[in-house]
Amino acid sequence: MEDGKRGTAVAEAEKKSEFWGWVKAIAIALILAFVVRTFVMTSFEVRGVSMVPTAHDGERFIVNKLSYQFGEPERFDLIVFHATEEDSYIKRVIGLPGDTIRFEDDILYINGEQIEEPYLEEAKAAYSGPAYTEDYSFEETVPENHVFVMGDNRPASLDSRVIGPVNEDEIIGKVGLRFWPVSEFGYMD
Repeated sequence: MEDGKRGTAVAEAEKKSEFWGWVKAIAIALILAFVVRTFVMTSFEVRGVSMVPTAHDGERFIVNKLSYQFGEPERFDLIVFHATEEDSYIKRVIGLPGDTIRFEDDILYINGEQIEEPYLEEAKAAYSGPAYTEDYSFEETVPENHVFVMGDNRPASLDSRVIGPVNEDEIIGKVGLRFWPVSEFGYMD
C-alpha cells in the first residue's frame, strides 16, 4: 500500500513539475518576443500607394530596429518612421545631413550633382503625366540628425517635400524583408 501512495505522490510531483516547466517556457518565450519586438525588429504593413512600384498597399515587411543603432541611414535606404503619433510611413532616404536637394526636369540633383534613380525606371515608364517628379528645390541643407525622404510614387507621396526632413530619432528602422504576400517574399534593397 505504501508503494501505491508513493507512486501517486511521485506522479503528482511529476505533473506539478511538468506544469511549472511549461509555465517557465511560456514566460521565457513571451519575454523573448517582447525584447525582440521592442529592440530588434518589428513588422510593418504598407498603407497606401506612395511607394508603388517598390511596395504596395497591404504588403508586410520586417523592419530592422538595430540597423541605425550601429550606423547611420544611407542614401536610398528604405526606412519606416513615425510621421505622426498615430501613423508610421515607409519612404526612401534621398538626402542626408548637409545635402541640398533639387529636382529639375524630372532629374534629382544632390549638392548640385545629378543622381540616377534606377528604382524609378518602371514607374516613370508607366506614368503618363507631365513629370514624374515635379520641379522642386529644398531651400536649405538637410539639418544635422535629419534625413530627407520621398516615396517612390512621386506624384502621390506625402513626404519631405511637404512634411520636411525627418528627425533620425523618429526612424523606427530599415526595411529588410518582405514576407507578405508570400509570392513577393524577399530581401529589400
